Amino acid sequence: MNDNLPRGTICIEDLEIGMTRHLRKEITDRDIELFAEVSTDRNPVHLDDAYAQDTIFEGRIAHGMLTAGLVSAVIGEQLPGHGTIYMGQSLKFMAPVRPGDVVLAEVSVLTIDYAKRRVTLDCRCSVGNTTVLKGEATVLAPSRKFD
Repeated sequence: MNDNLPRGTICIEDLEIGMTRHLRKEITDRDIELFAEVSTDRNPVHLDDAYAQDTIFEGRIAHGMLTAGLVSAVIGEQLPGHGTIYMGQSLKFMAPVRPGDVVLAEVSVLTIDYAKRRVTLDCRCSVGNTTVLKGEATVLAPSRKFD
């Protein structure tokens, strides 16, 4: 269920305000289990059906940072892409992502500082019409002059 755009690099010289890239991914039980293993975050709200049923979410949810990782994938693979260096990221978690949900992660260029190679990106993830995550990233974009 991935309709990911081509991977590669968009150098800062070619970036434009409003440029947007995205990926779409179904979040599986295996994704959640692997993220728990890699991160060591084994909060039972992610892994234990019975426990999660008694929470405000009334069922298991994906780790918020697993969803945020999809934003990182768009930035690192598509916009600006390979060679990009993360400098900062703000995140607001708006709604839960559940196993089986298809998440659309979208990244758009907000500002470009050509002299410093700094780019501010609007980042959001949605499931259907529901925004589940939003934030802003600051990155150092690759440049033809330096790479």
